[in-house]
Amino acid sequence: MVSINLDYPPGATPLDGDELTSMIPGHITTQGELNEWEQLNIVQGEQWARKQRKDILTESFVRQLHQQIFGETWKWAGEFRKSDKNIGVDWLKIGVELKKLLDDTHYQVEHGSFPADEIAIRFHHRLVAIHPFPNGNGRHARLMADLLIERLGKPRFTWGSQSLVDASATRQAYIAALQAADRRDIAPLLAFARS
Repeated sequence: MVSINLDYPPGATPLDGDELTSMIPGHITTQGELNEWEQLNIVQGEQWARKQRKDILTESFVRQLHQQIFGETWKWAGEFRKSDKNIGVDWLKIGVELKKLLDDTHYQVEHGSFPADEIAIRFHHRLVAIHPFPNGNGRHARLMADLLIERLGKPRFTWGSQSLVDASATRQAYIAALQAADRRDIAPLLAFARS
């Protein structure tokens, strides 16, 4: 197996040894190479997602989307994590918490509980907080929110208009907005999503 040197940006979820050994491509040795490879996979997964006409607010779709955007990189793509991380609910509660989120979001959409942007951003925040997968949760949750807002008839989000993968001021602003949402202040995340 090829040794890989990962450099996690602030707020990223480190992979454990078992998760790392599940990397599919054998040629990747640096974080930069991994990011590029994953980005190609994400673009393909996004193309798949935009062709789907089924309900996206299901556990099946949440898993399928993760599989589509990371399935050429990780053997565990689309599978819920099997250990606790530096963020997220207890791994044994992922399925229950995800079902609550999906049910709540269906209700919010059906009853217009919030404006469309707020429904999608609240969904994104809770999905990140659940952190269902070993890695890729932020990218997955942002794409889920983009798909949801488009289904609600609005343009996709811009998410700071820069990559959030690398350590940057834009990523710091995103993490700060997520942390504000953790404290029940959704306004910074709403603003960041359209910045």
